[in-house]
Amino acid sequence: MGKVEENKKQKRDALLNTAYELFTTKGIHATAISDIVKRAGVAKGTFYLYFRDKYDVKNNLVAHKTHELFYRAGAAMETAQMKGLEDQLIFIIDHIIDDLMKDLPLLNFISKNLVMGALRATLITGKDADNDIYERFLSMVEEDIYHYQDVDVMLFTIVELAGSAGYNSILYKEPVPIEEYKPFLYRTVRLIIGSHRAGQK
Repeated sequence: MGKVEENKKQKRDALLNTAYELFTTKGIHATAISDIVKRAGVAKGTFYLYFRDKYDVKNNLVAHKTHELFYRAGAAMETAQMKGLEDQLIFIIDHIIDDLMKDLPLLNFISKNLVMGALRATLITGKDADNDIYERFLSMVEEDIYHYQDVDVMLFTIVELAGSAGYNSILYKEPVPIEEYKPFLYRTVRLIIGSHRAGQK
């Protein structure tokens, strides 16, 4: 990466990091673009080189933070040498839940701003060129000993269930605290996966 590209990346990262800090402390609606550029130490015109508006920043942050969560979980899964789609997906969900329990501002930020349509575009259809999560999921399905049908629907259902149920259980302890809820959640995930099986390979 050349010096100009590195400088551009540093400015964009500064804007993203500053926006995240302000969004998670003040809230998105209470944060103005002028707040972001002032704290980041860049000109307002620089902001518009990288983002359309503060909601564009928000969407970039949600995608980036979500990708980081999945990437760390996937790396840990590789290290643990997990095999089998059921165990792999539950490992990933468990890792992400544990990460979010340590970072409640991130949990709040993602849950409030993660629209399922945007998640589907990123994780399920793989529209983000820099995103490999969907491809990784397809590889896990392909490597499993079973055939599966409607894999996009399966992923959608699991992500939606784990996201909403995990959020309520972590923050509000509903229906029970997350550690008590995990066995119920993972049993349901296994049932969802099982319902999409179409025979052994």
